[in-house]
Amino acid sequence: MNYSRLAFTDTIKEIQKEQGSRHAYERMERMELPDGLSFREMSFIKDRDSFYMASFGENGFPYIQHRGGPKGFLKMIDVKTLAFLDFTGNKQYISTGNVKTHKKVSLILMDYVNRARLKIYAEAEIVSLEENPELVEKLELDYDYKAERIFLFHIKAFDWNCPQHITQRYTFEDISKLNKQREDYIQDLEQQIEGLRKQIKENSAGH
Repeated sequence: MNYSRLAFTDTIKEIQKEQGSRHAYERMERMELPDGLSFREMSFIKDRDSFYMASFGENGFPYIQHRGGPKGFLKMIDVKTLAFLDFTGNKQYISTGNVKTHKKVSLILMDYVNRARLKIYAEAEIVSLEENPELVEKLELDYDYKAERIFLFHIKAFDWNCPQHITQRYTFEDISKLNKQREDYIQDLEQQIEGLRKQIKENSAGH
């Protein structure tokens, strides 16, 4: 599961040498990492409502697609396998066609609020809904959708990027939660103030 060993080709290593970063990355490549996702990655994936998937076609051109859904629509099957239901869309089928000819894909999962991103190398597999009812049941969502197929991702490696240059962005849900916390805090303060006023009034009446 060492991402560096897959990411750093000979050409990339030469550039790293020229730029003075090769020595540090050599140590990274020698590291033995856990064989599969840890609790940190599992928790991160469970909270995502979108990700980006890169594939490439028969003409050699890459294609990057945004995939979205409710939180947790990309589900863990086990520590080395992810899956999601492929919703009906514009029916271009570019990613689907690319995966049929080239199984290797790259995923990027973003958390803009916490400025974090998880990169995953995987081999994709397209699975029939009709032939895999048990898997469909695991992937079902409380969401308005129509599924056409299942995408399975067999994870080969993953890595975390640094937060540098990730601009924080908040969804309507994020802002609503922050507002709710603020409103609860204000309400609690108002109750404390009202309690103090009553206590002062009672003490004044006693004198």
